[in-house]
Amino acid sequence: MPRHPLEPLSASEVSQAVLLIKTLDVFSSTTRIISIMLHEPEKSLVYEWRPSDSIDRQAVAVLFDNARNTAYTAQLNLSAGNVVEWKAVPAGSQPTLSMDEQVECEQAVLASEAFRLALQRQYGITDTALVMVDIWSAGNYGSTEDSSKRLTRPLCFLRSHPTDNGYARPIEGIRPVVDLNTMQVIRVEEFGEWPLPPESGNYASSIVENQRTDIKPLEITQPSGPSFTLSGRQLVWQNWNLVVGFNAREGLTIHDVRYLDKGRNRPILYRASLTEMVVPYGDPRPTQVRKNAFDVGEYGMGMCANSLKLGCDCVGHIAYLDADLCDSRGGAVQIHNAICIHEEDFGILWKHTDRRLPDAPEVRRSRRLVISSFSTVENYEYGFFWYFYQDGNIQFEIKLTGILSLGTVREGESPKHGTLIAPLLYAPNHQHFFNMRLDFGVDGVANTVQQVDVVADPVDEKNSFENAFRARATDLITEMQAMAHVSVETSRSWKILNSSVKNAVGAPVGYKFFPGDNAFPLASRNAWWRRRAGFVDHHVWVTPYMEDEKFAAGDFPNQSSGGDGLVRWTRANRPIENQDIVFWYTFGHTHIPRPEDYPVMPTAYLGFLLKPNGFFDRNPANDVPPSRAAKASSSCEHC
Repeated sequence: MPRHPLEPLSASEVSQAVLLIKTLDVFSSTTRIISIMLHEPEKSLVYEWRPSDSIDRQAVAVLFDNARNTAYTAQLNLSAGNVVEWKAVPAGSQPTLSMDEQVECEQAVLASEAFRLALQRQYGITDTALVMVDIWSAGNYGSTEDSSKRLTRPLCFLRSHPTDNGYARPIEGIRPVVDLNTMQVIRVEEFGEWPLPPESGNYASSIVENQRTDIKPLEITQPSGPSFTLSGRQLVWQNWNLVVGFNAREGLTIHDVRYLDKGRNRPILYRASLTEMVVPYGDPRPTQVRKNAFDVGEYGMGMCANSLKLGCDCVGHIAYLDADLCDSRGGAVQIHNAICIHEEDFGILWKHTDRRLPDAPEVRRSRRLVISSFSTVENYEYGFFWYFYQDGNIQFEIKLTGILSLGTVREGESPKHGTLIAPLLYAPNHQHFFNMRLDFGVDGVANTVQQVDVVADPVDEKNSFENAFRARATDLITEMQAMAHVSVETSRSWKILNSSVKNAVGAPVGYKFFPGDNAFPLASRNAWWRRRAGFVDHHVWVTPYMEDEKFAAGDFPNQSSGGDGLVRWTRANRPIENQDIVFWYTFGHTHIPRPEDYPVMPTAYLGFLLKPNGFFDRNPANDVPPSRAAKASSSCEHC
């Protein structure tokens, strides 16, 4: 099958891009390559594309020169073998931290004489061999330093042995500040004497004793293979077909999602991705108050992706996809098995028992296609799961696990803004906010979003039993009108419809967006992190499609002073009715830690659901055949 124009860059294309970047006049020995990813073709070209067509392969790169403290972007035409354009970005813009800088920063801290002296003075530690350093973004708190240097403020921990869980023993009283341009510790901030927690927090199977012995094997087999086919990054499963993408910043992306319905390959979703996330902490103590992380814009979710393992991250008949990236010096980096694709049983798809019919009940098992990736951002793990169902549903779920970011308390102290989870060890309260960008194209690019609220009818003569309620749909005309929050009181949902295409009953075809669990930010709007994360001000935003509007907090949130991204774009209050629209959804999780979240957290889940709503003429899963019962010839059609 010919390569789809939205497939991510291959290893050879990344290498070609590196060679082109090194021809730039601004490229020097102090230049870092922060990221190289596909520069996506114009949407009209993709919609018109046929397998026999040829569309130029292009890339976009973000560069950073440590000597000049300046970032650049470059657009590269890989098919033609030339540089289309390059430009410096506004002064003070700090791109994502590269994987090299994370390693080099830890080495710089451990080699710092000032850090070693502080460690000895406060803790009596002279050997840094067991010190663990987590690079943490510096943020922006209004100082000249925050806007003029490329900084990090690492958190440090002490292992008791080389394979120990270092997070169990925070070095609370010391915070090194590192200038990444010089890769030097410019100062060590000290916050008084703090004890080291005494207990181990190990969780590895090689250490945990008395493991369960009553778990018998649970095997998933598909002797005839999976029901999906994969050609390059083009995925076909039953009536679904789509392109699986990946890049250094967003990680897993989904493209050109279509459903084959009565011979028509109908478009639904052009592009879907995680554009940003922020994890703000809620403890005002000097040692904790600066803790927040923009894990997409500051670290790069794709650069932090795991290599997935069969039987651990994914179970069943698996297809894996690698991710081809590069380090900041242009060296090839391949994340093996970065994406997992498989099928899984999902219970009852539909069922009905009619006591009058001899063949009752009619039952169908549900099966779903799973596309997933996992990223580790220092202590936390985030799993990103796209689910496609036989009835036309699309679900996105984030799975949160890993290790809490911990702090130390003094003897007898009861933490006000967190939970004591072990002697002298506590977990501060925090929140996670994610922003998803859903570029819809429901049966075409001219779509309208409706906000749908379920409301009770007035109590009057037409509602004498006082039981009536209805769905009230409001067409969203402009960006500012579309800004909204979830509402449990009105079961609020949003419908994306195409008024120019009608279904069997004469109504516009559409898909409905159902929010899942969510949260409101608890910090003031004036909090430093919220100035940079304006996307948390509303759960839902709708904008007209613009090629350069991809990231909810702007292109360069690292150490920014805020005000970019959605909050800036939507001030224009552009029209969004019957337009090529983008639906942005912010959802959050408020984590008040428990002792049961330690030493490693059980997974928490949150996300959203897209359901066809008038898109099909009837249940599209009515044609799913009965399943065969295992080790028997009977069918559940007659069970």
